[in-house]
Amino acid sequence: MAEDTYRSVQVERVSTMRYVARNAAGATLPIGGDGFTPVELLLAAIGSCTAMDADVVISRRTEPESFTVTVSGDKISDDTGNRMTNLAVTFDVRLPEGPAGDQARTLLARTVKLSHDRLCTVSRTVELGTPVTSTVTD
Repeated sequence: MAEDTYRSVQVERVSTMRYVARNAAGATLPIGGDGFTPVELLLAAIGSCTAMDADVVISRRTEPESFTVTVSGDKISDDTGNRMTNLAVTFDVRLPEGPAGDQARTLLARTVKLSHDRLCTVSRTVELGTPVTSTVTD
């Protein structure tokens, strides 16, 4: 059986500069207004992708005392148009003392690197680049 590779979301206008994104499972996310901006969503997608990769590995060993991922960058406009530069993902994870925490600490660094290099679809797509097509239907 072939793997299902197709992914999609719908973004529907609610009012001027306010939208709601909806996925196939029916989850919704406000965009604009009091919600996230599209750039913030991009940053959140990058951070949460690697966070999920890391979380699944370390949580098998121990429960983190705290787990925060900060994603930052500079939004610039130059002769190529608007874009983000200097993207950085910073993990601030506190793990308990003891053998399980020590093992999780070792795996955290390794997993974050593996996520960056191979696993995180979002940051891999941003780094490698992929064409985006836009179509208007009747």
